[in-house]
Amino acid sequence: MEISIATPPGFSFKRTAISHGWYNLPPFDLNQEQWKLSRVLDLRGAQPITVKITGGNGAVNVVTSRELGKQSAQQVVRDVRHMLRLDDEMSSFYASIADDPDFEWIVSSGAGRLLRSPTVFEDLVKTMCTTNCSWALTYKMVDGLVGELGRESRGGQRAFPTPEAMASKTERFYRDVIRSGYRAPYLKELAERVAGGSLDVESWFSSDLSTPDLQREMKTVKGVGDYAAENLLKLLGRYDCLALDSWVRGKFKRTRNGGRKTSDKKIERYYSRFGEWRGLALWCDMTRDWLETEESVAIP
Repeated sequence: MEISIATPPGFSFKRTAISHGWYNLPPFDLNQEQWKLSRVLDLRGAQPITVKITGGNGAVNVVTSRELGKQSAQQVVRDVRHMLRLDDEMSSFYASIADDPDFEWIVSSGAGRLLRSPTVFEDLVKTMCTTNCSWALTYKMVDGLVGELGRESRGGQRAFPTPEAMASKTERFYRDVIRSGYRAPYLKELAERVAGGSLDVESWFSSDLSTPDLQREMKTVKGVGDYAAENLLKLLGRYDCLALDSWVRGKFKRTRNGGRKTSDKKIERYYSRFGEWRGLALWCDMTRDWLETEESVAIP
């Protein structure tokens, strides 16, 4: 089954697909030779389905692994729009950087939309798995969660696990099977709170709280500190935090500070001119070379 979804003017599928490290974590899979983004979506009330997404000519094309009824097809469209940020209003961001020689490339290349998961829960769990560890360990933990707990599509691929599936496992499972270390009790508690209804992380997406207040609420989740909360805020469309970690600090040192050690205060000052968009300007700046070899040609 094929579904075509119109994209906003200037939208870049490639820049969006590769905008955030999630493209490299299951159940996402990005084929950069064909520029095809695949993942399994856990349809409510139906078996999970594999979708393959490609872009170009003012639309993204979604191919599903089986025929869908109207309700399931509508969910696929909602999930794809959410993941690719097709409803994000980017004009204010683009206006804030359009006259800056170091950042105007973002507008011309259609960058600025950060790939995210279909649910805040998935984004939160993955973010918790990125803290205080290598990317290789992050991948191992996420791959284990999907492989052990995700529901299967007809082709055998698995979706990201539901809060209920994660809540059903013991802390020992997270420590011994997922190899999540100190995160084991945090993942268990988070899943139980979400599955039990005492914590509604999906409401964060439409929360009326100020960014500082929402950040404080996020930090009531054990295992979520400043970095994790600020990273998640970007995926919710709030960019007034920088989410500095060792990778960003190292990249800024090489690209913006002549290889010299720098302070967080200097990084904050450098991007402060972008106001509420400073976190997004920083992220685009630090990830520009992720698609650098493609910049000489049009990026659909």
